[in-house]
Amino acid sequence: MGLSDGFTGCDMTVIDDKADLPMRGLPQDGMTAHAVPCAHRVGRGFMVLYGLAYTGLWMALLSPILVGLAMRVNVIDPVHADYSLSLVVGVGALTALFGNPFFGRLSDRTASRYGMRRPWLIGGALGGVAGLIVVAQAASVSQLLLGWCITQLAYNAQLAALAAILSDQIPASQRGTVSGIVSISLPLGMVSGTFLAQALVDSTLAIFMVPAVIALACAIVLACVLHDHRLVPAQRPRYGWRGFLGSFWINPLRFLDFAWVWSGRFLLYAGVAVLLTYQGFYLIHQLNCPPSEMPHRIFLSTLVQSSMLAIFSLLGGGLSDALGRRKVFVSGAALVYALALLLIAITASYAWFLAGMAIAGIAQGTYLAVDLALLNDVLPERETHAARNLGIFNIASVLPQLLMPAIAPGILAESGGSFTVLFIMAAILVALGAWTILPVRGVR
Repeated sequence: MGLSDGFTGCDMTVIDDKADLPMRGLPQDGMTAHAVPCAHRVGRGFMVLYGLAYTGLWMALLSPILVGLAMRVNVIDPVHADYSLSLVVGVGALTALFGNPFFGRLSDRTASRYGMRRPWLIGGALGGVAGLIVVAQAASVSQLLLGWCITQLAYNAQLAALAAILSDQIPASQRGTVSGIVSISLPLGMVSGTFLAQALVDSTLAIFMVPAVIALACAIVLACVLHDHRLVPAQRPRYGWRGFLGSFWINPLRFLDFAWVWSGRFLLYAGVAVLLTYQGFYLIHQLNCPPSEMPHRIFLSTLVQSSMLAIFSLLGGGLSDALGRRKVFVSGAALVYALALLLIAITASYAWFLAGMAIAGIAQGTYLAVDLALLNDVLPERETHAARNLGIFNIASVLPQLLMPAIAPGILAESGGSFTVLFIMAAILVALGAWTILPVRGVR
């Protein structure tokens, strides 16, 4: 089976600076020269490799948030661990907030001989390796912060390219299925990363570097089979200060459906950010878990959550495609996630905490699979600004990682260190996110 049939299933006309033939579907009369996304169905081989590239990225990026950064902060600054972790995670999220749409815009106008997305896939993975080396070797909070910012920038450049491939290569009839596969990559990356963290607990360098090398290998394999679009250098759009600022903005009144979907993702990820960032300290301070057992217990909870997430990503995405409906899945899943946070907030045992994590996995799996398909159904300016607009949408996932670590220490201080109050407030935000999906008009 050839790569063109087995992986992308597309016959893509490509042009570069040595070719005079027009690209099929290319806008004429001086319009921006971008490829129209492929309308052909993709093969299973491409789906698998695409999912693996996402899995490797999440493995390298999320395992530090779940385990690695907390361990490093406890070693470097044990007295002020809560605040130091909030600083590192929050500033890293701010870096990612600007990095994803910025690199998405650059990807949209990349006129490389290697294509528009491929250079950012490989370059981002290489930069992630460099950043995690700094994190692993950091001897101070400032060095840890520097390394994490490099890591966030690099992996968000890779993430922008990966997200654009969904719009470039996947037809509407398969977006729910492929979005489900992408959603599975999140729990697979989380479980794999936390498993490696507990297995390599005696080697700080290995905890960070093994996932980073795996992420690089997966990106290289996908880049090798990707039939990437090429942009004619002479027709690349101009890029000045206005274009730079436009990398971070879409008029919400002009694209109202996009704005509602963005708001729903933002509010859901406010809850996700609280759970991801503070579950380690929650286990230690509220459930009296010994710090030495924290990596193992987080691995178990991540395994439970991720198993449910993986199952319901496939079920939710496939069922959404079959029924032709998106909104009921996304809104309902957000409500279930809010209930999971409430259960975690009031529990007094690790067993009930695991039950809450299982429910959170069911909700998040369904939400992510269908929400990504919903987004691509309402994505504005797909032909010319797909990666940029997907990058702007990703701000909704990243901004809560900046805001919640900044807000949470104040909530904990005012509530006497009560994680119950913190998780209840997160549940309220997620429940509001369920409502924001209802006004979307362009999708059922």
